[in-house]
Amino acid sequence: MIPITPIAKVVPVNKTSMGNPEAPVKMDVWEDFQCSGCLSYSERIEPLIVQNYVQTGKVYYTFHFYPFIDGGQGESHDAANAAMCAAAQERFWDYHAIAFANWIGENAGSYTKPRLVEFAQSIGLDMAAFNQCFNENTYSAEIQQDIEDGAKLGVPPTPGIFVNGELVVNSKGPNYIPSFEDISSVIEAGLSEK
Repeated sequence: MIPITPIAKVVPVNKTSMGNPEAPVKMDVWEDFQCSGCLSYSERIEPLIVQNYVQTGKVYYTFHFYPFIDGGQGESHDAANAAMCAAAQERFWDYHAIAFANWIGENAGSYTKPRLVEFAQSIGLDMAAFNQCFNENTYSAEIQQDIEDGAKLGVPPTPGIFVNGELVVNSKGPNYIPSFEDISSVIEAGLSEK
C-alpha cells in the first residue's frame, strides 16, 4: 500500500466540502473512486483548484459520490461508504487521497473491503467507529442522494464538474476531462459576476 502524508488543514473542512461556505463561487464535483478519469482529475487538476481558488477564499468546493462503474453496488459503493465514514471523523480528504493513491484499476480489487479498512487504519482513524459505520453502511442514503442529485443535473461520465451549477466541459470536446484552464475560465467568469 502506498502511504500518504495527511493533508494539512489549510482551509476549513466540512465532511466532503472545503473552503469558505460564503465564497462567491461554488464548485461541485461528482466522482467514482474507481474511475480512471477521476484519478487523473484528482491528482493533476484538483490540487490546482484548491491552491488557486479554495485556499484564496474564492471557491467553496464539494465532492459528491457518483458510484457507477460496477453498477454502484460493489467496490464503487464500498469506497464511497468508507470515505463517508472517514468524513464522519473529518478525515474525508485524507481518505480521498489514500484511496486514489492506491488505485490499481477499475474492477481490479482497488477497493475490496479489507483494503478499504487498511486505508482507514493507515491514516489513523478511530477504527471502532469506522468499522461500525462501514459495516452498517451508515451513509447509504446520503450516497444515493448524491447519485440522484447528479442525475438530475445531468452528470456526464465522471468526473462531472459544475461551477455555480454550470457543467464545465473540455474545450477539445466532451470526451476529455475538463482542464484546469477550462475550469478556471468558468470560475473567473463567475467571480466577475459577483
